[in-house]
Amino acid sequence: MTGSPDDLGTHTWVERTGGLLTGAERRGLLRPLASAHVTNAVGRLSMLVGVNTGRRARVAADRLRPPDSALTRAAETEARRRLTPALLNHSYRTFAFASALGALENLDVDREVLLAAALLHDVGLVGPVGGADFTRASEQIARDVAEDAGLSTAATNTMRTAITLHYSPGVTRAQGPVAYLLSAGAGLDVIGLRSWQLPPDILAAAIAEFPRLGFKREFAAAFRTEAARVPRGRAAFLRRYGAFDLAIKAAPFRG
Repeated sequence: MTGSPDDLGTHTWVERTGGLLTGAERRGLLRPLASAHVTNAVGRLSMLVGVNTGRRARVAADRLRPPDSALTRAAETEARRRLTPALLNHSYRTFAFASALGALENLDVDREVLLAAALLHDVGLVGPVGGADFTRASEQIARDVAEDAGLSTAATNTMRTAITLHYSPGVTRAQGPVAYLLSAGAGLDVIGLRSWQLPPDILAAAIAEFPRLGFKREFAAAFRTEAARVPRGRAAFLRRYGAFDLAIKAAPFRG
């Protein structure tokens, strides 16, 4: 069973392939990866010279308030049990940044599913086993949490694919608002992608509430481990073709 070429990064693709990229899939990811780097360079330059759009942007406070439900409480419990403090705070910041970007674009998104996905997207990165992409473990944990919370099958699958897709280059609105915003929020926190679009007070508030705690160093080390463990996976691809260690180090945040 080969699946559709359009399903790269989805939970069904990760289940089928273990997250191992073919040569054609690697080549297909090069263009969105290059585009992300160019966009990041231009956007970061706009921050340096003080003309970035985020300086004039406004985000309503109620769009940033995390939802409270059986699903989000269960996801938070699982995240707190499995993640280090630095990775847990990254997960909270991912949701905050994703919510802010969604508000700026006026996107209608299931915020409970988005929060749960943000909290659980990296749980498989801690103590990974076997030869599959770490998001395979993350989405399986998320699936169990969702099922225990009584989430519908459709919403559960939305969360699972958002998690497995989140670090593929070039995630778009066409892949759904949860996947799109989770990828955007994580990318902003890890390498600063789209940070120029958010108001400085939003960036500062998220970091003040959820300090970085040496996140750059810890995350880069975890990604090196993942790349060595799954040499045909997306982490190895990003490190080889995307100068990912340097991109993490150059993110516009301390620590």
